[in-house]
Amino acid sequence: MLISKSAENKNKVMPKIAAATERSDWVDYAKAIGIILVVYGHVVRGLIKADLINNEQLYQTIDSVIYTFHMPLFFFLSGLFFQSSLSRRGGRRLIYSKLDTIIYPYILWSLLQGGAELIMSDFTNGNIQPSEVLSIWVPRAQFWFLFVLFITFIASTIYTLIFRELFNSFLLMTSAAAYLYHPDNLPTPLIQLCENLVFFSIGISFTRHNIPEKLNSTYSLLLMLLTFIGLQYVFHNILGKTYMDKGVDSLLLATLSIALVTSISTTIPSNSLGFLRTIGQFSMAIYLIHILSGSGARVILSKILGIDSEELHITAGLLSGILIPIIIAKLAQRHGINYLFSAPLSKWLTLPLKTPKNT
Repeated sequence: MLISKSAENKNKVMPKIAAATERSDWVDYAKAIGIILVVYGHVVRGLIKADLINNEQLYQTIDSVIYTFHMPLFFFLSGLFFQSSLSRRGGRRLIYSKLDTIIYPYILWSLLQGGAELIMSDFTNGNIQPSEVLSIWVPRAQFWFLFVLFITFIASTIYTLIFRELFNSFLLMTSAAAYLYHPDNLPTPLIQLCENLVFFSIGISFTRHNIPEKLNSTYSLLLMLLTFIGLQYVFHNILGKTYMDKGVDSLLLATLSIALVTSISTTIPSNSLGFLRTIGQFSMAIYLIHILSGSGARVILSKILGIDSEELHITAGLLSGILIPIIIAKLAQRHGINYLFSAPLSKWLTLPLKTPKNT
């Protein structure tokens, strides 16, 4: 294992990590908030591209607000359980497990979605070529997140090997520097890594310092909400920036927006809002399938039924983008279709002890 010499020291911080991972409801709530924003963003972008949105400026402003933090949120949530998972599995098995749960669905659903887009190209906004579908080493559409997340796990694991107990401090510093100063001529996946690795590291720090529990109060929620509104207003209206403008202000904005989502999620009573928790639990399936199901709703409404109402399109796109993937995932579970979202690797890659639910 990568951490064998420092296992004793890491065990000293494990009680805090365990305490943070035991309460997983708030993480599911946060995932649900994030994935709803993802689906909404893609649905509305599809409608704008299809000329089905009237007040385009309003929706573009909402789009920019969402895109300042919704994908950083998912890197942050992935970082929450990195250290506990690494301590349980070791570096090699952790990376192998991500081949199973990240790379496999990335390849499978890139091919499935790309094939569907080819077949339905006469009815959709896209103009995809067969070579693009088969070039899985070049992530496209929403699948960039899985590709970059896998690289993130590799980079973070290497940091633990080099820096041991100080790995998160060095990871936080270097990833923040990469966010602020990375060259613009890097390959796209490396730019995306530079722009998101810092939030993975922030997730690790949140767990180590038990910050989510400190945000679990009405006072914190109100403070975070007012800060979020104020910073978003300054960023978009006074500074005139969008989510594409990166700098110290966008890093601060994304971090405090994530803190708001954390405060909302931790404030929700555990075991309540079961529908929201279910959305969070199936966030991976939704992420993989929502483009197909959401676009399908738009095609049916506009091309077949001749309906142009933007309100109906947004509602139908959201519902189909969220509910259809959940139904597919539940049917796959019920009928034992085990290879639709992950491909279990050989038994020698797994540990005999039970791993945390959200690792």
